[in-house]
Amino acid sequence: MSRSTGKSTRTQGAALVALMAVQSFCWIFFLADVSHDVLDAGIGVFRDWHLLLEIAANLGLFVGIVFEAQYLKFLLRRQAEAERSLSAASGALHELMESYFTEWHLTPAEAEVATFTMKGFSIAEIAEFRGSAEGTVKTHLNAIYRKAGVPGRAQLVNLLIEELMRGPIVEREAMSA
Repeated sequence: MSRSTGKSTRTQGAALVALMAVQSFCWIFFLADVSHDVLDAGIGVFRDWHLLLEIAANLGLFVGIVFEAQYLKFLLRRQAEAERSLSAASGALHELMESYFTEWHLTPAEAEVATFTMKGFSIAEIAEFRGSAEGTVKTHLNAIYRKAGVPGRAQLVNLLIEELMRGPIVEREAMSA
C-alpha cells in the first residue's frame, strides 16, 4: 500500500467518524422530538402519518449509523491487512536484494548504491546521501550492472521484481532443499 493509499483510508475513516458523530447528534435530537410527540399523541400515534414518518426516518438514521460503524470497522481491518502485506512484501524484497548482493559479490558501498537505486533515487541524490561524487556513484552502478549481468537500472529493478513475483522466498528455498 502506498503512503497516499494509507492516508486516503485514514482520511475516509476520519470523515466517516465525523459523519457518524453528526448523525448521532441528529438521531438523539430527533429521538427526543419523536418521543415527546408520541407522549403527546398517546393512542392516536398510529393515526398520525406525519409522526409515523418521523419514527421511520429516525429508525432509518439509526440503521445508517450502525451500517457506517460496520463499514468503518471493515475499512480499518482492510487497512491493517494491507499494511501487513506491504510489510511482508517489503521484507521479502529486502531479503531477495541481500541474497542477490551476496551472490553478485557486491562491496558494501555497491550494495548501498544498489539499494538507493532500487528505491528510485537519482545518481545526484545517491551521491548526496553517501557524501561522495556523482562519478563515484556512476562507477559503483557500472560495477553493479556488470556483476548482475544487466545493461542498466530498469533491467536491475525488473530482475529483482520478477524474481519477487515468482512466489515467496520460503517456498523456493523449501523446493530446492
